[in-house]
Amino acid sequence: MPVDHLRGGIDLGGTKIEAIVVDGDHKLLGQARRATPTSGGPQAVANEIAGAIGDAAKLASVDVNRLSGIGIGTPGAVDAQAGTVTSAKNLPGCEGVVPLAELVQSATGVGVRLGNDVGVALDAEARLGAGRDLASFVGVFWGTGIGGGVILHGKRWLGRGAAGELGHMVVKMDGAICPCGRRGCVEAYAGRRALEARARKEHAEGRKTKLFKAMEKKGLERMTSSVWAHALEHDDELAHELIDRAVDALATGIASTVNLLDVEGVVIGGGLGTRLGDEYAQRIRDAMRPHLFVPEREPVVRVAELGDLSGALGASLLVLDRTH
Repeated sequence: MPVDHLRGGIDLGGTKIEAIVVDGDHKLLGQARRATPTSGGPQAVANEIAGAIGDAAKLASVDVNRLSGIGIGTPGAVDAQAGTVTSAKNLPGCEGVVPLAELVQSATGVGVRLGNDVGVALDAEARLGAGRDLASFVGVFWGTGIGGGVILHGKRWLGRGAAGELGHMVVKMDGAICPCGRRGCVEAYAGRRALEARARKEHAEGRKTKLFKAMEKKGLERMTSSVWAHALEHDDELAHELIDRAVDALATGIASTVNLLDVEGVVIGGGLGTRLGDEYAQRIRDAMRPHLFVPEREPVVRVAELGDLSGALGASLLVLDRTH
């Protein structure tokens, strides 16, 4: 029989799958991480999710089938009722409609509820983390892509279902091509995937960089946030140049959002956001200032308090929404 107060949470990202098991007080009982597959399509993704939650459950000393449910925060457009995700372009073979809830439920035997990855992380920060004392704030999740969300009067603003896409605000007309196919988006300059593409291009043209050595040393095929942090710590010129460019793009997009909504604060999370931490959050704040319409009343800028766990914790809250 399932245990009502035990639930699973999955943060499904472009490079990693973070799985947790928590109790009714949101206390972490077990945590595990696996790499996101780069091939094999939706079934491969579902299998790795099942493996990751199985690992977390084992560390929590509980069988997976004792969980009251599993929440998954996934990139892409989510239909929570249908249990599907669409346009999850950072996941292999997930560009179309994917019945992710059904695939994971079949692999685990546990009920599954889906939410947008950024949305659930934002909900967690609003309820349990850096935004709990703010009535209104913008969440910015700096990772493989640039996710965003808006909390107004304590609730996430959904619009018609796609609100908060800060990563696709245009910061340069006819600018760099974004992974979404459009030009000049924040994500085209600041997303980890776009940063890596630019680094590879520069390296192929003869630029020296420690990024590839750091990646090789860590046994990785992609430039994760830890690779970028390592290169920055070792004063890699190209890494600093590209991250500074990313900071400028983020600051421009966030400042424009603040000008429109006049929110109290900005919470910066995501793989790169939490890895680079407060120093870079304050650099973003400083770069925002020239673009603010009311610079005398600038918003507070904070790093997400829940760190890498914000997505998984937020996903676990989806189970509570279903069962209460």
